[in-house]
Amino acid sequence: MMPRIQPSNVAPVAATLLALAGAFPPAPLRADGGATNAVAANERWDFHAQGTFVGQAVLPFHADYAGPGSLRSRGEVKETSSVDLIGGLRLWHGAEARVDGLMWQGFGLSDARGAAGFPNGEAFRKGTEIPNVTLSRVFVRQVIGLGGTEEDVEAGPLNFGGKRDSTRLTITAGKMSAKDVFDANAYANDPRTQFMNWALMANGTWDYPADALGFAPGVAIELDCGDWSARYGLFGVMRTSNGVGVDRNWDDARAMVGEIEHRHRIAEHPGAVRVLVNYNRARMRRYDDALADPALLADPALQKAYHGKIGVGLNLEQELTHDLGAFSRIGWNDGNTEPWMFTDIDRTYTAGLSLKGTAWGRGADTVGLAGIRNELTGRHQSFLAAGGQGITVGENQLNYGPEEILETYYRFHIVGELSATLDYQFVNHPAYNRDRGPAHVFGLRLHWEY
Repeated sequence: MMPRIQPSNVAPVAATLLALAGAFPPAPLRADGGATNAVAANERWDFHAQGTFVGQAVLPFHADYAGPGSLRSRGEVKETSSVDLIGGLRLWHGAEARVDGLMWQGFGLSDARGAAGFPNGEAFRKGTEIPNVTLSRVFVRQVIGLGGTEEDVEAGPLNFGGKRDSTRLTITAGKMSAKDVFDANAYANDPRTQFMNWALMANGTWDYPADALGFAPGVAIELDCGDWSARYGLFGVMRTSNGVGVDRNWDDARAMVGEIEHRHRIAEHPGAVRVLVNYNRARMRRYDDALADPALLADPALQKAYHGKIGVGLNLEQELTHDLGAFSRIGWNDGNTEPWMFTDIDRTYTAGLSLKGTAWGRGADTVGLAGIRNELTGRHQSFLAAGGQGITVGENQLNYGPEEILETYYRFHIVGELSATLDYQFVNHPAYNRDRGPAHVFGLRLHWEY
């Protein structure tokens, strides 16, 4: 169970934020509710909020057997909900601070196990029956202008709007999601508004630095220069796999990630290519060591040595028409050590389309269709077949088959920033097992923003 922030601990934080809010009046809004660029450039503070509810059901499916990491084959219905309250404050020229208070409740299907490409990106691996609260993000960002033309930057939950130099250096430090900075994609990035599967919201082979809620302390440096961007991040890793406490042995425990991005236009339609390289070092078991030592296979707490894992990812997005966009991610990691913070994928291939509903008079609606193929190395297969447990998979035996997933959704715009989404996912060989499935997962998502 995750630690809670008790009311006595929340009150001082809330009082401080309220005091800051009283000291700095908010910016006037446009008729559509957004701050104008002129005002956004001068506002001293802002406030954003979001709420997301996801209900998912998996129909009964064929299964020859089940293990501790299996998707329950008898059929199941689960729900999750989250609320974020995000405040921002300008500190000095080019600098801002952000605080994100997160409330979450509920469980993913089978307690967020049973598929490496898990179907609910809002399902934290530490579910809770009673709503819990934490500060998920607390960071400071400094933007240093280096010249070039001025660009309009749209305001968002994690940044102020306004104008910035096209050539600039950005430094972000504190507790954040590595996904706030790296591996972004215009069409498959946010499980609250887009595709819901884990393997579509991020590159599944990137064991991205995060606690069980998806956040980690670190620093990220970005250099933007025209159509090019370069990023580097150094983050803490957790003491235990899928844990919440940071390993403070900084010499041996760390996660590093670098990314190069190029933005382009093809016949006036924007697109981007991103190449991501990552290296993690933690108390991860090597599969060969675990297979040679039954005690280590059964009890990961016996692992004392630090080992590393390296990975590479390719991320593509391209607008095809004003309403239609395409995307793809391809990923690889060395597959020699167990996953530590995200999910059990050594090779991934994803591709999809996202279409706005303009053609049928619903321009604010979106329909998406994507396919996923996840694979494991031979060592990883042997580890699971021998009874090893991963973060999201592990059935004590394995008739291996690549995990193949199809997801489609329709997001209905209701009013303002309120939307509802119908989602369907077909999961073949869940948890890489030919003896189970296929599984059919249906979902309903409600989302609002302020």
